[in-house]
Amino acid sequence: MIADIKTHSVSAAASLARVLFPPVCAGCRRHVREPGTLCASCWPEVRYIEPPYCSVLGTPFAFEVGEGAVSPAAIAEPPPFARARAAVAYSGIARQLVQNLKYRDRTDLAPWMARWMARAGSELTRDADLVVPVPLHARRFLSRRFNQSAELARNVARLAGLRFEPAVIKRIKLTRQQVGLAANERVANMRGAFGVPDAGKPILTGQRVLLVDDVFTTGATVSAVTKVLKRAGAREVDILTFAMALPGDFLPEDADTI
Repeated sequence: MIADIKTHSVSAAASLARVLFPPVCAGCRRHVREPGTLCASCWPEVRYIEPPYCSVLGTPFAFEVGEGAVSPAAIAEPPPFARARAAVAYSGIARQLVQNLKYRDRTDLAPWMARWMARAGSELTRDADLVVPVPLHARRFLSRRFNQSAELARNVARLAGLRFEPAVIKRIKLTRQQVGLAANERVANMRGAFGVPDAGKPILTGQRVLLVDDVFTTGATVSAVTKVLKRAGAREVDILTFAMALPGDFLPEDADTI
């Protein structure tokens, strides 16, 4: 009896909330039927990253080339991480979602962005022991008040039933923005930017880490974090991001991404 009353109360409260605060499209703010969805106009703008893609970098191929195929870029410069995956291409509505989360305090977007990520990275979450977000420098964290990567990582960990370990690595150097830097400058900019505190080493030792961020562009940041995690004892590192910048997707105004 009491349980029934509680159930009805929760249902009534949810119905009232939907009347007072109807769900809106995350892209254009039109009303939609369910929270965490896009309207019929915005859905077609999203470019999902689906197979076939490079088994290492996760970059899509134009045609089927066989299971386990590796792109020329991954062969020419093998990354320190094992695999990278992203849910969508960094363009259109997806770009807007990332910007809204990061710069407009739309942390309400993180749970359902993470659902897309969990789907795209299901092979990674199956193998992972723990989830770690790319950290923000303390000064940037104070100005922004939250770490968008940690918001995504927390929700991915919850969906996958994995441990969320945000404190095992720190950003110890306030770096320049990566936008506008050449490839070698990006690498130099990240050099010495991250460190693992002593308390983090026992947590990392022998573990397969799923490293989470919002956007993968050149991979300079996640590569730098991966090297530090592996030096601290991590067995292997995979990368999962919400979006991936494909050729032509990255614009000059998109500052402060990977």
